[in-house]
Amino acid sequence: MSLPDLPPPTGEPVAPTLAPPVPGGTDRWQRQSPRMLLVHPVRILGSFALPLVLAVLGISRGTDEDRFWVFAVVAGAVLAVVAGVVSWYVTRYRFTDEQVQLRTGLLSRRVLTAPLDRVRSVDIESSLLHRVLGLAKVKVGTGVDSTRIELDGVSREQAAELRTFLLRRGGAGQGPEAPPAGYAVTPAGADPAPDGDRDDPAGTAHPAGAEQPETELARIDWGWLRYAPFSLSSLVVVAGAVGVLAQFGDDLPVDQVEVAQGAWEWVLAQALLVLVAMTFLAVVVGWVVVSTVTYVLTWWNLRVVREARGNLRITRGLLTTHSQTVERAKVRGARMGEPFLLRLVRGAELTALATGVGTGGTTKVLPPAPRAVVTDVGHELLEETGALTMTLTRHGPRARRRIHVQHQWGTLFLVALLAVPTYLLDVRWVQWLPSWAPPVALVVLGALNAVVADSAWRNLGHGLTGRHLVVQTGAFVRSREVLELAGIIGWRLDQSFFQRRLGLADLRATTAAGSEVVTAPDIPLTLAVPLARRATPGMLEEFLA
Repeated sequence: MSLPDLPPPTGEPVAPTLAPPVPGGTDRWQRQSPRMLLVHPVRILGSFALPLVLAVLGISRGTDEDRFWVFAVVAGAVLAVVAGVVSWYVTRYRFTDEQVQLRTGLLSRRVLTAPLDRVRSVDIESSLLHRVLGLAKVKVGTGVDSTRIELDGVSREQAAELRTFLLRRGGAGQGPEAPPAGYAVTPAGADPAPDGDRDDPAGTAHPAGAEQPETELARIDWGWLRYAPFSLSSLVVVAGAVGVLAQFGDDLPVDQVEVAQGAWEWVLAQALLVLVAMTFLAVVVGWVVVSTVTYVLTWWNLRVVREARGNLRITRGLLTTHSQTVERAKVRGARMGEPFLLRLVRGAELTALATGVGTGGTTKVLPPAPRAVVTDVGHELLEETGALTMTLTRHGPRARRRIHVQHQWGTLFLVALLAVPTYLLDVRWVQWLPSWAPPVALVVLGALNAVVADSAWRNLGHGLTGRHLVVQTGAFVRSREVLELAGIIGWRLDQSFFQRRLGLADLRATTAAGSEVVTAPDIPLTLAVPLARRATPGMLEEFLA
């Protein structure tokens, strides 16, 4: 879903001290900082660097490579500069008394708008080049998760002003100059935090007389670094690097018969186990190094703070810094993820479920960290204790039977895929397979899937607290989702043909946050309807009468 193109806006333009007013003028569109003329070309070159290099490598064969490379570099630089200047020239933004507007496009002009009273999150991002030039990018989120307005090329001071201005205007019933009753406003330039955090030089509302206007929920502990290698995302990066290197395999002289025969004789002369061990060791070392470096770059200087108004602010990053602020009322829950490897070392991850924070409706709060820390911070985020640690209600033996059957369908499919060419078809590539391979595969895969299915059933459950619905699912990745009851806007009860025979159903709570639905799969029908009625009293009465 994208923000609509609207007709020219109405209303007198206003701005939070971003630029002096233009006497007698109404068209006060503001351009990005001229320093963005240095950022745009670098960004464009970085975006197209890999495909351009591959294209140049392919074209340059059979030509004067030195001269061609000089021409390619000069042409690429000129095109990047021209594109950067055009992008800077056609991008403008402004504030009216009701909206923030962003205008882009050269041949096809587009105006994106967001009502100021619908602003739900503000994300300040600064790449390394942005920080060198004293710039920042401000991403404004509303109730539309898929698209956010990005105001790039503002100064760091303006970005902090914008965050305060937009969130105050977006608060329910709060104007930009009207803090809640009983609150004072910290003057610009004051240092409200003892640790010197100056992310908000424009002023922050806090209880009058209080020394500390914000509560720190979490701060990075480098002892957590030991959990970094237990994230499978790093293994994907290593596998991708191996795949990229494999693209250059055609340049190796393996197609020469003498070289291939010599290499094969060398391999036979080595101990096979040593080769396998060395390969495995290289993958593991690469996995650990990549995961550790990624962890440090992403979560450097992490702070999770609840501001005086209750808004959640998360700051992190080494090369590219992020400072995301989410309105308190739009944080509707949390998700605690426990991948299989992370569970082995008692670790977990924490994600907030919210609206207006971008695609997916989630924002990462904590990296892989000790499970005890994740649950403590999660309970602070939810403002209720017990939702992430409570014992859940199991879904019973019928759900267990259904889960086992679902997993064994995969076993039967794979074994059939192996058995048909082995016994019925004359396929050369399977002639080396012994006749006992399909039965052995059936036993091994069946046993593995039985273990996975039983794990999925043991992790399956639901619960209800005074303020939240709790659902847990997953086998390899155990996920516990906690959704605020006030954020539930409807229910869906789905039953497949086989579920009806077993008296089971998939109960789905719809919401505006996260993935917009929290599902309790294979829940007994006798538990599903009472759970929905207790979670949202009165919502289902007219349908069940």
